[in-house]
Amino acid sequence: MEVLIVGSGNMARGIGLRLVRGGHRVRIADREPDKAADLAAELGDGAAGEPLNNAAGAEVVVLATPYEGSKQVAEMWAGDLAGKTVVDICNPVDFDTFDGLVTPAGKSAAEEIAAAAPGARVVKAFNTTFASRLANSGPLDVFIAGDDPEAKRTLSGLCLDADLRPIDVGGLKHAAALESFQLLHMKVQDQIQGNWSTELALKSA
Repeated sequence: MEVLIVGSGNMARGIGLRLVRGGHRVRIADREPDKAADLAAELGDGAAGEPLNNAAGAEVVVLATPYEGSKQVAEMWAGDLAGKTVVDICNPVDFDTFDGLVTPAGKSAAEEIAAAAPGARVVKAFNTTFASRLANSGPLDVFIAGDDPEAKRTLSGLCLDADLRPIDVGGLKHAAALESFQLLHMKVQDQIQGNWSTELALKSA
């Protein structure tokens, strides 16, 4: 499957590594094409870098950018994204205070992105996984929220190929809960000496 990852930061690297290892073709798109090319070279033969032009040809688009950037891309590419599985991974945290979210009251980032690109099949995922954990091998839980069953099946398949366990938590309305929970996960890193390398997982006794 061809996956376009928007952004070239640590989360793009972690997700890209997993997908390439899983046998998928990965395109990295960035406003700074050199950064996209550098990351693609790091990911290996299954990846390519490109400017932030359009989403043509990609079956899945992963928005691995901060909240405002992801909204802008969704608005800019609204036509291109129609019918595609679009994965929102952002956490709309107030990074100055870590005391709340910056989305409008009662709305998640994923719902805002879905409104910006109404024809897209938006799912929330990866927001509860830190980049350092994704970049390493080993299974991780990925919580998925979305209203489109086919989009969730597509993403679940990618996760399984990438040694990740997809967990369907329901409709897109539950994205807000995932974002709020990850805010708490981020907020306690100093207290638990987590060093941004902890993970959220569901385990039976």
